[in-house]
Amino acid sequence: MHQTATLRCRCGEVHGLLADAAPEKVNRVVCYCADCQAFAHHLGRADLLDEHGGTDIVQVAPAALSFTRGAERIRGLRLTPKGLYRWYASCCKTPVGNTVSPAIPFVGIVAQAFASSDGGPDAAFGRPIGAIHGKSAVGQAPPGSDSLNLPLLGRSLRMVLGWKLGGRTWPHPLFERATGAPLHPVDMLSPAERAALRPLCGPRPTAARRSS
Repeated sequence: MHQTATLRCRCGEVHGLLADAAPEKVNRVVCYCADCQAFAHHLGRADLLDEHGGTDIVQVAPAALSFTRGAERIRGLRLTPKGLYRWYASCCKTPVGNTVSPAIPFVGIVAQAFASSDGGPDAAFGRPIGAIHGKSAVGQAPPGSDSLNLPLLGRSLRMVLGWKLGGRTWPHPLFERATGAPLHPVDMLSPAERAALRPLCGPRPTAARRSS
């Protein structure tokens, strides 16, 4: 039986549907990198970070995700010219997916975006199986997050390769198939805007968190 999970932005204007929602079909990790922290602060959504600045992310195959309502409200942001495409609902600044490009087929969705009416992310995907980039965590790095986790890395690579070889890149909810171009407007932070976010991020923030 194929399970599904519902994705919603905070204000309810953007809805999505994830097929094949099961622990063995996704990769759920907590990321403590400075860029994920900076993105949350830029959106005014520090409420999505844990006490150490971690972002709980569910990585899924692009073809498993579709936006069923409010797709016109989705915008993209890149912190640097070569950084991830970080997609969010412009109506309420809810992150709805991180991507590299169609060549590397995955979409990383903040776990809090999954509807509590479905039992929440734990019911659909199980608990996070690991943590990464702990060297940028705020305060003490959570155990196992600040060193290379080979089993977690191997699982991630196997999943992405399997999605690519199994034709799970298309249809992609965020890129056009013919050209590989983004389906939604994408902005990029200026160097000054990116620099202004650094004092908010770990490992030793020097400014107060922003939240809305």
